[in-house]
Amino acid sequence: MGFDLAGLKAAVAAHGRVARVVIAEVSGSAPREVGCAMLVWDEAGKLRQSGTIGGGALELMAAEQALRGPGLTRHPLGPGLGQCCGGAVVLWTEVFDAAGVAALEGQEIVARGQGARPLAVQRLIDRARAQGRAPEPQLVQGWMVEPLARPARQLWIWGAGHVGRAMVQVMAPLPELAITWVDTAPERFPEAVPQGVTLLPAADPACAVRHAPQEAEHLILTYSHEIDLALCHALLTHGFAFAGLIGSETKWARFRSRLRTLGHADAQIARISCPIGQKTYGRHPQAIAIGVAGQLLGQKKGDGTAWLHSSASGA
Repeated sequence: MGFDLAGLKAAVAAHGRVARVVIAEVSGSAPREVGCAMLVWDEAGKLRQSGTIGGGALELMAAEQALRGPGLTRHPLGPGLGQCCGGAVVLWTEVFDAAGVAALEGQEIVARGQGARPLAVQRLIDRARAQGRAPEPQLVQGWMVEPLARPARQLWIWGAGHVGRAMVQVMAPLPELAITWVDTAPERFPEAVPQGVTLLPAADPACAVRHAPQEAEHLILTYSHEIDLALCHALLTHGFAFAGLIGSETKWARFRSRLRTLGHADAQIARISCPIGQKTYGRHPQAIAIGVAGQLLGQKKGDGTAWLHSSASGA
C-alpha cells in the first residue's frame, strides 16, 4: 500500500485534471483500509475513475465530490450513507495537474497538509528512514503521510497465449505485484497491456531468465513444451522464490525425468509446482488464472496449502 505516483502521473498525462481520494482514517467496520485510493477525472462530461475505496454509496459520493476541490472529510457509513458497515472513514481528497504531479518527484515519503509540517510528522519520516522501512499510510495532526508505492513481489509470466493473457488481466491490478511478461516475439502480446506490466520479447525465452531477480516468482505458460522445459532447466540453475508450470500430471512426470537427465536433483525439481490452478474451477483460461491468483495470495499469507497440486490445466 502506498502512493502510486506512476499511476497518478499516467492519469494526469491522459486526462489533465485528476482527483485522488485516499482513505486517511478508519474507525469501526469499513469496506477498505487506510491508504486505499482511487483516481477520478472528467471525460466529456462523465466521471471516470480507477482504483477503489470500497465501492457502494461511499465511493459514489466521493467520486461525485472529488473534482470540486481538496479537503479532509469524515463520513459515518451507517446513518450518513446507509451502508451496513457501521463504522466511519475520513477521506483525503486532492486535485492534481501536471505541475502538482511534478512537485512530488523525488519523494520517497509523500507528506502534505496545511501550514508548517508538524514535528510528529517529521519524526515519523526520520524514524522510517533510520529504520530503512516505509511507514504505514496515516493521518498525523492533519497531515497525510504515505510512502511511495513499491511493488513487493516480482512476478514473471512466461507466455502470452490465452492463459498468459488471462493471468495478466487477473493479476495486473494487484498493487504488490510488478509483472514482467515474456514471449518469443512482440506480435505475441495484445495491443492493450495493463499499466505497470513490462513486456519482454525474447526469441529464446530461457536466455532471459538471467535477468530475473532470484527472489522473483514465475508462471510458465508458453505454447511449447520444449520452451517450458528449457525455462524449468534455466530457473533451476538460476534460482527463484517460486515457479509454477502449467500442465498435466503426465507432462510433469516427463519433465521430471528429463530434468533429472539434465543434472537436477529430485529435491530441487520438486520446488517447481505442477500442475497449477484449482481443478474444480475448470479449464477456462480465466478460471485457471483465478485459481492461480488465489494460490499466490495464499502463499503470501503463509498458507501452507497454497500450492497443492490440484490443477485444472492440462497443457
